[in-house]
Formats: sequence, structure tokens, C-alpha cells
Amino acid sequence: MVKKLNISRINELKNNAYDNIESYDDPDTPKALEQFTSQIKKVLEADPKMLDTVPEYLPVALYGRIKFPAEAKLKWAHWINTATQPEWDEFKVTIGFNNADLPLVLAVRGYSETLLIESCAVLYLLENQGKATPAAKCHDDEGDDNDYVGTSDNDDDDEGEEEDGYYDHYDDEDR
Repeated sequence: MVKKLNISRINELKNNAYDNIESYDDPDTPKALEQFTSQIKKVLEADPKMLDTVPEYLPVALYGRIKFPAEAKLKWAHWINTATQPEWDEFKVTIGFNNADLPLVLAVRGYSETLLIESCAVLYLLENQGKATPAAKCHDDEGDDNDYVGTSDNDDDDEGEEEDGYYDHYDDEDR
């Protein structure tokens, strides 16, 4: 059975997350957003139930720290346009998580896989919609390309060869 994405909830999460990001993205305090996300990641990893009251904190914590491979963006656009929630096996190959964020991702997935997918939809929208995002949108400029986890969209690659710096077993952890 196909699960539906709650697009109105995703848009509300996007607006709330954007407001939080924008409030911490201040040129006078250039490290404020980074410090806030660092703190919130620790709190959410220790207690993912906190997301019941502040679900927008997950996209804020992962903001600028995940990658959407070019070929995966078409899938994300389709899922959002059709309000279709992807199955985990399809979802996991369309996103690259930073290695440092893996404990948080696993904790949230164990708590609510749907919330993790919704939060990634929020991040996709923030990255790809017309609504302007803060200048600090992408931390990728820091040269940490090898710190991301994910899998190739094509499972038939040469002998299962993985892209350097990627780890595709984050879903094998006990839930």
C-alpha cells in the first residue's frame, strides 16, 4: 500500500524550519546557526521524542548537511508532486547523509521513519524551491564531500563499488 506524504505538514515544517534557520543565519554571528544545529543534534539524538513538540528541529539540524544526487532530484520532485511517501529502500538511495549525522539519523529512524522522510522532503524543498534560503544554505563548500553516506541509485554498479566517503549500511542497524 502506498503511503501518502502530508504536503501541508511538510510545508508547515518547511516554513517553521526556514524561520529558525533564518533567525540563526546572522552575518554578525556567523557561527550561530552551526552552534545551534550542533546543540540540537545532540539533544535530538539523545531524545528523539522531543520531535513530537518541535518537529522542525530535525530539518534545521540537518540543514546544509545532506546531499541530493542529481538523478535523485527527479524522484523527489515526483514524490512531492504526487504526495507519495517513498519506501525506505527507495528513499535511502536518493539522499546522502553526513557521517557525523549518522547517529542522529539512526535515532530518528528508530523513532519515526516517516518523520525522517518528511524532514528530508523539507530539506529538498528548501534547496529547490523559489523561496530564498539563507546564504549559509550549504555547508558543502567546506570541502567535506567525503563525509557523506548514501548509496548509488544504480545497484548494478561494478561489483558493488561505492563512491568514496559513502556508507550504505546505515539502514542495517537494529531499529
